Amino acid sequence: MRLIQSYPTLMAMKLLARFALLIVLGMPLSAFALFEQCKALFPNQQIPSTSQPGRELCFDDFAIYYSPLDKKPIYTVERLNGQALQGPRPRRSNQFYEEARLPSQERSLLSDYRDSGFDRGHNVPAGDMTTEKGMAQSFSLANMMPQARLNNQGVWAKRVEEATRLYAKRTGGDIYVFTGSTGSLGSIGKSKVTVPAHLYKLIYDPSKKSAWAYWVENTNEAQISPLISYAQLKQKTGIDFHLAVQDEAATPSPEAKPLTTAKPLVGGWYPIFFDEYSPEKLKALNANIAAGRVASVAIQYDRNRDLAQQIAQAIELKNSMLVTLAQTSPPSSTDAIYDRNRVLVIVHSK
Repeated sequence: MRLIQSYPTLMAMKLLARFALLIVLGMPLSAFALFEQCKALFPNQQIPSTSQPGRELCFDDFAIYYSPLDKKPIYTVERLNGQALQGPRPRRSNQFYEEARLPSQERSLLSDYRDSGFDRGHNVPAGDMTTEKGMAQSFSLANMMPQARLNNQGVWAKRVEEATRLYAKRTGGDIYVFTGSTGSLGSIGKSKVTVPAHLYKLIYDPSKKSAWAYWVENTNEAQISPLISYAQLKQKTGIDFHLAVQDEAATPSPEAKPLTTAKPLVGGWYPIFFDEYSPEKLKALNANIAAGRVASVAIQYDRNRDLAQQIAQAIELKNSMLVTLAQTSPPSSTDAIYDRNRVLVIVHSK
């Protein structure tokens, strides 16, 4: 994986680009987002304050404050309803698209992420969507950030996104979720999409007037860390979300803590996706097996049997574990596009 710019060089270039952009956008340094068409998605219709200039993008079920400099969201917001999440859910579309509402020079492109080593990480998760249109819109590249692959498919998906949905289901009513990223590890692609150093997800429960946040490093080795307070997140991001909370510096409420501090589920499992042979992914998996944290490994493939066998051999050579292979071909459909060369490794934990 090769990042295009070193951090100091990138920051210097961005300072120059920022002033140029402000002239183009015609807005002062303290950018004022309005979101007139989707204010209802924000708690009490209060729009966050930030000095970062950006573009407002309203979607049916979420909104994005987008950075033309970083080519990724500054923040996103969504209103999750516990009852809606427990109802019928739309099929995941997996059809990523470039956001045509943005000027061409401000967009991230599909080609930026190709062979970058980073996933197109959702800010607003597809798993939060309860309508077909919302699901399709969640795959806009304006909703993506370059995210470490194992992070996106592991700790972020299971310990952050799923935990947030679980909390929403427990409350049964509405909660508000802001997601974004900060810092820079460089950039990818011709569009120079910034690779963030940290990811965050802020949860606000208006019924309890409480808020807490996840703060996670954007690395494959990242682990879930203790929740941080609303005040701490404001300090880290420089964004005032204007939330009506009883105590900004308070630690998360007892009702929220079990979502991140509970003991791991027995017999759980998680997927690892391989579009190509990845020594990095295999090294992490073999380390977990060697540490005794893995009960079994199964590999599913459609057309790419060679890659599946190569992965199985790499696991079995390092460990005494027997890996099972199975060919699974999804049915043809006009509603979904499958990557038939992708190999899925299913890891069952102890």
